Amino acid sequence: MKYLPINNELFIENRKRLASLLKPKSLAIFNSNDPMPTNADGTMGFQQNSDLFYLSGIDQEESILLIFPDCPDPKHREILFLKETSELIAIWEGYKYTKEHAKEVSGIEKIYWTSQFEAVLTTLVFESEYIYLNSNEHIRNHSTVQTRDAKFILWAKEHFPLHKFERVAPLMHHLRVIKSEYEIAQISEACRITELGFRRLLNFVKPDVTEYEIEAELIHEFVRNRSKGFAYTPIIASGANACVLHYIENSRPCKDGDLILLDVAAEYANYNSDLTRTIPVNGRFTKRQRAVYDAVHRAFKFAQSILKVGILWDDYQKEVERFIEGELVDLGLFSRADIEKQNSDSPLLKKYFMHGTSHHLGLDVHDVWNKYRKVEAGMVFTIEPGIYIREEGLGIRLENNILITETGSIDLMESIPMDADEIEDLMNK
Repeated sequence: MKYLPINNELFIENRKRLASLLKPKSLAIFNSNDPMPTNADGTMGFQQNSDLFYLSGIDQEESILLIFPDCPDPKHREILFLKETSELIAIWEGYKYTKEHAKEVSGIEKIYWTSQFEAVLTTLVFESEYIYLNSNEHIRNHSTVQTRDAKFILWAKEHFPLHKFERVAPLMHHLRVIKSEYEIAQISEACRITELGFRRLLNFVKPDVTEYEIEAELIHEFVRNRSKGFAYTPIIASGANACVLHYIENSRPCKDGDLILLDVAAEYANYNSDLTRTIPVNGRFTKRQRAVYDAVHRAFKFAQSILKVGILWDDYQKEVERFIEGELVDLGLFSRADIEKQNSDSPLLKKYFMHGTSHHLGLDVHDVWNKYRKVEAGMVFTIEPGIYIREEGLGIRLENNILITETGSIDLMESIPMDADEIEDLMNK
C-alpha cells in the first residue's frame, strides 16, 4: 500500500461499536472483495470491501473477519483469517500480510489462515444463535457480479439452516455514516492531494490541450503523493461535454472560449474526496459564462448554509432546488409566469439541474446512508450544485466536501480556489 499506516485504534473502536449493536449470542462475518477479472489472465486493480476495511484495516484479498462478542472462549471473540503466503506467491505477487503485521494493522490478536476458516467456524458457530451476514445494500447498487459475501450467504444458509440469520448492512450503514477523527484525517489528506492536482492544472490548461492530457497531469500528481489515483473515473468535460453528467471519454481538445468541467479527485488509504471545478480554457470567463458560474457559486453557498444538524435530505434538496429555480429565472431560462404554469411532476428546473445536491462521502465516494436519518455532526457530505444549458453548450458544476459539526460545518476543501476572480488570477499568472 502506498499510504502511511493508520492508527489501529480506528479499527479497534469500530469493532467495539459494531459489537454493541449485535444481538446476544451473535456471530458476524465479513469477506474481502475478490480481484475482478478482465480477459485472458488479466485482473482489475484490487479494491477492498469497505466494511471489512472499516473494521480491520486489512487491505488484501481472501481475508475474512469474524466477530463473536459472546464467545465462551475470549480469544475467539475477534478472529482474522488471512491468505497464507508462499515462496511462489512471494516471487510472483510480492509481499502479503504476515500474522504479526496483520495484528499491528488491525489490533486483532487471533489470526488464522483463510484455509482454516471452515474448521474454525464449525467449532464456534453452534455456540451462537444468530449469524449476521453482509451484503451490498446501497440504494444505487446495480452490480450483477456475485461477491464473496454473496457466495458466503448461500454457503452459510446451506450449512447452518437452523440458525437465525440477520442483516449486518443496516448496522454498518448506521456506524459508517458518522466519521471519527481518524477517518476525517484520511478524507482530509485525500482533499489535500486533490488540491495539489487542481492547482497543477491552473498553469497547464490552455487552448488546444486535450482532455486526456489534463487527466495525465492529475494522475501524476495524485500518485506521487501516495494516492492509488482517482477516487472515481474522472470527468474532464470541455464545452458541450459538460452537459453529459457522466462524460468519461476525456478524448477531445479543449477549445478557446470554452469551459472545462473537472469532476476529479484523489483517494487516500481507501478514503475518498470528491471535487468539481469549472474553469475557462483560455483563463477568462465570458460575460455569460461568468453569470452562470456565479449563480452556481451562490447556490453552493446557500446549500452549505442550510446543510446543518437536524435537516432531512429531501427537505434540504427542495430548498436548494427553490434557490436554483430563482437563479434560472434571473438567467433568462424561464420566467416566474412559466413556473406558475409548470407541471409539478416535471418542473422546469429539472431541465437545467437534474441531480442531487449532496451525497455522503467516506470509504465509498457515494457512501452508505439512510435518507430518512436527519443530518448529524460527524457526517461528511459533498455539496455539488450545477446548471447545464444544453442549448448553449454550457455546463457548470462546483463541488466541495463538507464536515458537519454541532454548530455548522467545515469545508474540507476551503483552500481549493472556487471564486471566479481567483481562478482567473491564478490561470493568468
